[in-house]
Amino acid sequence: MPEPTHEPPLTLRDFALAGVARQLGPDEAPRLEVHFLRQAQEAVEARHSDWALGARACLESPAPRDVPLARLAGQLGLTLLEQLVVALAAAVEEEPVVGRVLAFVQAPTGGSRPTLGLISRALADAAPPGQSPLHILAAGAALQSGLLVRHGVELPLAEQSLALPLPLYLALQGQDGAWPGTTLGPGALPTIPLPDSTLEGVHRHARTLMAEARGALLLRGGSTAEHRTVATALASAMGRRPLFIETDRLDSLGPFLSLRSLLPVFCFDLAPGERKVVPQPSAYDGPVLILGGVEGGFEWPSGSLLTWTLPVPARAEREVLWREALQDDVLAAQLANTHRHRAGRIAHLGQAAHRHAALRGGTVTEAQDLMAASWAGDGGGLGALAQALPEHISDAALVVPPPLAAELEALSLRCRARDGLSEGLGASATTRYRTGVTALFVGPSGTGKTLAAGWLSTRLGMPLYRVDLASVTSKYIGETEKNLAQIFARAEHAEVMLLFDEADSLFGRRTDIRDSNDRFANAQTNYLLQRIESFDGVALLTSNSKGRFDPAFMRRLDAIIDFPMPGPEERRALWLSHLGPRHRVSPRDLNRLSAMAELAGGHIRNAVLLAAVLARQEARPIEYADLLRGFASEYKKLGRHVPTELRDAGPTSAAPAKATPPRTPPGEP
Repeated sequence: MPEPTHEPPLTLRDFALAGVARQLGPDEAPRLEVHFLRQAQEAVEARHSDWALGARACLESPAPRDVPLARLAGQLGLTLLEQLVVALAAAVEEEPVVGRVLAFVQAPTGGSRPTLGLISRALADAAPPGQSPLHILAAGAALQSGLLVRHGVELPLAEQSLALPLPLYLALQGQDGAWPGTTLGPGALPTIPLPDSTLEGVHRHARTLMAEARGALLLRGGSTAEHRTVATALASAMGRRPLFIETDRLDSLGPFLSLRSLLPVFCFDLAPGERKVVPQPSAYDGPVLILGGVEGGFEWPSGSLLTWTLPVPARAEREVLWREALQDDVLAAQLANTHRHRAGRIAHLGQAAHRHAALRGGTVTEAQDLMAASWAGDGGGLGALAQALPEHISDAALVVPPPLAAELEALSLRCRARDGLSEGLGASATTRYRTGVTALFVGPSGTGKTLAAGWLSTRLGMPLYRVDLASVTSKYIGETEKNLAQIFARAEHAEVMLLFDEADSLFGRRTDIRDSNDRFANAQTNYLLQRIESFDGVALLTSNSKGRFDPAFMRRLDAIIDFPMPGPEERRALWLSHLGPRHRVSPRDLNRLSAMAELAGGHIRNAVLLAAVLARQEARPIEYADLLRGFASEYKKLGRHVPTELRDAGPTSAAPAKATPPRTPPGEP
């Protein structure tokens, strides 16, 4: 007995083509297009005597090919008529013969895509009784959601054709398509290992988003790679994949999200005070994720908006992340104690340290590899707004009076202990405790303020970046605040030290408002006062006078350190520190110069460099006469007269002065 044959199930495409075939006249010429349509019509009529009832039965038990469309139809509320049109539009995209058939039926005015006029006639039986198919399609969910798009909108409605956007066609076939202005998945960015506390937050927020219709979560802080890793983990916890959106053109995006089970992730970078209404994809009522920086405000008109700021991992979690990045337990424990890096920065520095170690033919076993990797980077994107100061400033290079050395040492300890400093203290100390440290260095030019910043940077192992005020300030309203916001945010992410030279130009006193310029200047100062207080890093400011700063700003400083003009003993140490051991200046001449030449360290440096030029020209060590010429040059710059005792004084001895080692800050060996 022969086995029964199983015919393939009929699809919506078959019913749509059979409906078009009914538009053929009985005496159509026998040609390929007519033959193709007659075959489709006969296949449907062989199983269903009533075309409309057969099409509805097809929806009750859809063929595998129609399952994605049937699922989407349930979400969007598509009618039978709209589903037949979508199936016909998809067939045009993949079968050339279907396009030829439609062009033949719609000749001479139609094209290879179905027009609204043809559909309203061929598939009229699929519309509810008494309703116009043309009107149903024009106002239906398929067009409103962007699942179908109209071509030739300048033509009469009946002559306009319908088509499927390419990504939606691919999605109906179970394939991913590229959507303009979006990225599916994390893209080329690496996946960042996340600490356990962040993973716990991922699952907690995922449950909240799934339980609320049209809920939205705003994710702040962290690097781009870390942001996208967290977004990917959130999407996975909800059984979805992330679609990162960097465009405002969301037409037809809703059906694409539903078909491919995607989580829309909007990526924004707002300026201070800027507000953004997050767009709602049409025909999509699922959860939404927003990736934003630390600035700006967001509005979500469709429901509640929760905010999650990614914290700096705790010390124990940082140690685990460093261990994974460097494969060194001892170094991981050391770095976790001394650096407050986030997960994304730890992963980045770990990779860079491995590359640096490979260049010297070894493995990452020393903190120097990490320091080199940190300095070799771009400061988290600060290069356009700040200047790197990579010079290593040793203890011997910093010659300051003992009281000043003690203050700098205390500031160094304060920066090292800022993570967890409030633990064990009272409620008043722990309330609103912030881990950032801001200090003001005040003193005349050349007294070593910038040098001390470099010394502190070297001591803490933090790259130092001097803010370029020319690049930051802008004549356009709001641009200065936006640039400053980028500087602070990137410095927090990369954990670099910021140096604001001549900071009073930015942090100056607020004035009475007389015109719009005063208003905007005060707004800039207000922003800086707020942002410097919330800054989670180390910021150093230098100025010649404390009186130029706004009083409200002085309260926000953790330390104010005065850099006085050096006395005779400090000047002698500065001369020796700059001259080095190879010179022919007697101790008596050096003492005389130190006592009578009232210069700061910066001027002494310039004088020694000029003396070195004169000595090198004659291939000999530096002599006292060379120093006198350098000293006279610096006095001329300052508009001062050289003391009479130093004008024609000659060397008292040719014997070189004994170079005594420079004084180092207290507490150092």
